[in-house]
Formats: sequence, C-alpha cells, structure tokens
Amino acid sequence: MPDAFACRVRRYLTAFLLSAAVLTLSGCLVTREVPRWGLFEVSFTAATELDDPFHDVDLFVTFTSPSRRTATVRAFWDGGRRWRVRFSPDEEGAWTYVTRAEPADVEGLHEQMGTFRVGPPSDHNRFAQHGPVRVAQGKTWLEHADGTPFFWLADTAWNGPLKATDDEWDDYLEIRLRQGFSAVQWVTTQWRAAPDGDREGVRAYAGSDRIRIDVEFFQRLDRKVEAIERAGLLNLPVLLWAIGSGSDPSVNPGHALPEDEAARLAQYMIARWQGYPSVWILAGDGDYRGEKATRWQRIGRAVFDGITHAPALMHPGGMQWVLQEFADEPWVGIHGYQSGHGDDEAALRWITSGPPARDWSKGAPRPFINLEPPYENHLAYQSRRPITADAVRRAVYWSLLNAPTAGVSYGGHGVWGWDDGTRPPVDHDRSGVPLPWREALRMPGAEQMRHVVDTFTAIEFWRLRPRPEVLLDQPGVADPAAFVAVSGSVEGDLFVAYTPKSQSLTFHADALPRDAAATWVDPRTGRRSRATAIDRKTLLRFEPPGDGDWLLVILAVL
Repeated sequence: MPDAFACRVRRYLTAFLLSAAVLTLSGCLVTREVPRWGLFEVSFTAATELDDPFHDVDLFVTFTSPSRRTATVRAFWDGGRRWRVRFSPDEEGAWTYVTRAEPADVEGLHEQMGTFRVGPPSDHNRFAQHGPVRVAQGKTWLEHADGTPFFWLADTAWNGPLKATDDEWDDYLEIRLRQGFSAVQWVTTQWRAAPDGDREGVRAYAGSDRIRIDVEFFQRLDRKVEAIERAGLLNLPVLLWAIGSGSDPSVNPGHALPEDEAARLAQYMIARWQGYPSVWILAGDGDYRGEKATRWQRIGRAVFDGITHAPALMHPGGMQWVLQEFADEPWVGIHGYQSGHGDDEAALRWITSGPPARDWSKGAPRPFINLEPPYENHLAYQSRRPITADAVRRAVYWSLLNAPTAGVSYGGHGVWGWDDGTRPPVDHDRSGVPLPWREALRMPGAEQMRHVVDTFTAIEFWRLRPRPEVLLDQPGVADPAAFVAVSGSVEGDLFVAYTPKSQSLTFHADALPRDAAATWVDPRTGRRSRATAIDRKTLLRFEPPGDGDWLLVILAVL
C-alpha cells in the first residue's frame, strides 16, 4: 500500500511540474529551440550498467504540445548506459516531455522531464516546409502534414546505405535529386545481397532467439538517414527482409528471427529514425499470402499498435498479391506490390489487367504503389535479355494509371546492389552483370524519370482514377504490350493516357471535356506538342506525333 501511494504521489507531482513548466517556458526553463517539423533529440543515462539493455528496458517518452495534445514514442538504446529519443514536433510553441521506463526502477531513465520550444518551419527542403508524409484525407494518395500533395517517385537503393561511403552516398543523393526522385528504398540489416552486413563487414545483429545488436552499425546508418533528410528525400527503410530462398535464408531477419525478436528489432529501428521524414516498409520480398500472412499480421501489430508512427506497408514477392490478407490491418496505410522483372505475356497482363488494375476499388481506399517494377538493365526472367528503358517506362506509366495515381518506384541494376560492374550482385547470379553503380545511376530510364515527375506534378495527379471505358478499343486485349492505360478525374475535366506504341487513340467524344487543351508528352525527352483530334462526331481520334511510346494529357479549359 505505501508503494502504491508513493507511485500515485509521484504521478501527481510529475503532472504538476509539467503544467508549471508550460506556464513558465518563456523563462529560464527553455534551453533548446527546434523548427516545426524539425528534429528534437535528447539523451538519457542509466545510473548503472545493464546486462542486456536491448532487451531489459523499454523506454517511452510522452511529448505534450502547447495545445495539450500528447504523442508517445519509443526511445532507443545507443550504447553503454545511454538512451536517446528522436521526435519531430508538429506545433509551434512550448513543449514538455516525460519518460516512462519499463521496468520503472531503472534510475536515470524513468520519469525524466524536460522542455523545449518549437519555432517556425525552416525552408531547407520540402519536408522542412510542409512536414512529414501521411496518407491523405482522400485516402488514395500521400500528402505532407500541411496538406500539400506528395508524389512518390522512389529509387531502389537496397544496398546503398550499407555499402556506400558517406561521400559516395552524398553523390548518389545529389544525382537522384536532380533526376526528380522524391524517396529512397533501402535495406537496414544483413540480407541476401549483403550477407556480411555493411562495408565494414559488420552485421546489424548476431544470434537468433535473443539477438545482440551492434550499436555502431546503426550509428553509421544514422549518417545515411540524416543525408537522405538533408537532400529532401523520403526515407523508406525495409526493416525486415523476409525472403525464404537464396543461398542462405538465415541472413534475412524477417525469415529467420522468431516473431518477438523480429518485432523488437523493427521497433528499435523505427525509434532510431522516427524523427526523420519516413514511411516504414515492414518486410521485404517475402511470401505473405494465405496462412503465411498471420505471422506478419502479428508482427505488424506488435511493432506499430499504440505507438505514433508514419504510414507502413509490406513489400511482397514478385506478382504476389496480398491486398486481402492485410486489408483489415490498421497499421497498413499503403498497399505495396511488386510487378517484378518478367517480360512474357503473363507478366504484362498481370500489371495491365490483373490484380493491380482490378482491385484498387475493392474495400477501404488506400494508395497503391508498385514498389518494384522491372529494373533497368536487369536480365528479364523469361527472355534473359536486359530490360530496356522502354520496358521500364512502360511499367512505370502503367503502374501510375492502373489505380488512383499516388506514385511508383524505379530500380536500376547496378545501383540496388551497389555493384562494381565485375560480377552479378551477391546471390543474384541470374540477374546479369550490371554496370558499376556510378554509371548505372545515369542509365536512360533513370534520367527519364524526371519527365514522369514533371508530367504528373504539373497536374492534379491525385484526382486521377482509371477510366478505361472512355476508349473505343483496347489494343491490349490482343497484345498486352500495346495496352493503353487511361486515367481521368471523376469530374471529367482531366485525362491522362499512355500508349507504349505509336498507335491511334480513339475516345468516346461525350466522355471528354467539350473545351479542352490536349498535349502530347514525349516520355523519352519531356518535349511537349499540341495534340489535335480528328472529330468523328461521337468519336475523337488522336494520332501520336512520332514513333515509340507517348503520353496524352487532356485538360479542360476554364
């Protein structure tokens, strides 16, 4: 009874002190100021050494905003007796925080209090100005915290942060930023293509049933995440690579670790990087279909439930559709899929008329994003020929228009493995020998991603929905390589069509806006030219101005 009374008194005293701090923050109690949507970081030191700090203590920090809203996040062990918390405040004014350690008898960690002030946003990148990314109120696209739409164009740099030097990573980010990319997908631990871990030959963790993490490994990764933020790109870490095949599946944490250790490892990484603009890819390349989904449903709930976090998603294996398995999981904010690296008729039909094109309207709306379309210069699964820039563009534009437009990812062979060009990526012999990563960064398809961004951000892309019915004929029925993707606004004032070949596009005239400006966009060069329709009363036919693939943008004139 005395212990319970003492705990109650301590809680009341904590609440009183925090309230008092809010009233006096304009005075000497304020020691730090950070910009709105910036990074607030503070450390705590345990009074004594712990035998296994990664497992023995859970440390939570509750932040209270000037308007009295609260957010509770995890802190993380950062070596020795030190814990840190990283947090991005979303409101200007005086903030307070208080810690809660479990167990509560860890002196120096439990019931630690502090204050800080949040000033106006800075302007050094898109996230500093507009805030982190969330699922938009309209549910089918992403936006910043202030409501500004965010167009997802991610690069697949799986091995980059593990294998690059800090200078190499800065060079990579500079080039991808110039090419229009807005996000970076990467792998966080040892995995199939980096079984030895990072460039120092150090793994993120050792063991299985009760893992031991290497703090310095994660401190090195911190520098790569900080560089992503400085560049104004969205951080997209795959927390638990999960494929069960390859020469040594035991290196993939999502496959080899028991559920409790996998969840704890994921929580740790989220705690390290939650203060930076991020979206969490919980698992990579695993098979989560049917009964196999239950393991990941449990892990996802353990990782995310009850803790403030950014949107989360899964990265499934190629042409594996898991919408139904995760439709009712509240932690899944985005539906990710992988169309993969095939080039036969079945692969083309899967992306144009299969689940990605059929299922977007089923169940609760959410963003649909192809996380891994064909990688440029990767050997295609069926033909065994290098995937061309033409094939990459085709998959990218199909992916953007076969569901409500939210974004798409790109991958370049040589970049994702951070390769030197002398051999295939580790444990990926059938993918072919790539260019060295610096050369691969500038492959034609990568440079042409700039035109993807310019085209879609110049219009209100978030209003687009698939509108195949406006076409008179669909050439993709007979030849999937000729499939024409068409998307348009519900209001009927905006349409975008993509044809992978130079072929006539015939629309029902009554489906298009009466007074409209039509423009051809060359997806290879970005050049634009006026599009004129041949009017057949009930039909409008557009002829592309040249060979190859084309985009047609039709916008009502007010």
